[in-house]
Amino acid sequence: MDAAALKTMQAPIKARYRDAPDDAVVTLRARGTLDDASIACKVETGRALAVAGLHPATGGSGAELCSGDMLLEALVACAGVTLKAVATALAVPLKGATVTAEGDLDFRGTLGVDKEAPVGFRSIRLAFDVETDAPQDQLDTLLKLTERYCVVFQSLNVKPALDVALRRT
Repeated sequence: MDAAALKTMQAPIKARYRDAPDDAVVTLRARGTLDDASIACKVETGRALAVAGLHPATGGSGAELCSGDMLLEALVACAGVTLKAVATALAVPLKGATVTAEGDLDFRGTLGVDKEAPVGFRSIRLAFDVETDAPQDQLDTLLKLTERYCVVFQSLNVKPALDVALRRT
């Protein structure tokens, strides 16, 4: 897809959202059920069932997916799609690109070993290795706009309102 095709595809969507801003608000959902036999959660992905369990650093076998890895994978997926869309819109020629995310966790926090240790990532690094002949100013703009429009990056960067509930069924 080139810039013209992307703009043609998105033009009516953008126009609708300008005219009816409420149409742009979409609620995404994820659902999972607890495994009966092990400490795991079966997450419905829309394509397959992903089984998440304890990370080996917390006693897991490593056979199930780690939710921390899944968070980083979601960041890579979103950032990669955003980078490609922005590059396409700006006609920045990319011959290839690799997106990498890594994050540092201190498992003492999640295991309750040290109440001062944070629960969750203490830092996350996102990197793009691009194969391109584009000038540096275009690459600077590409990175700036990718960061600005990546939903997962921005959700991590600017904490959304969070709510949690426990309901009896």
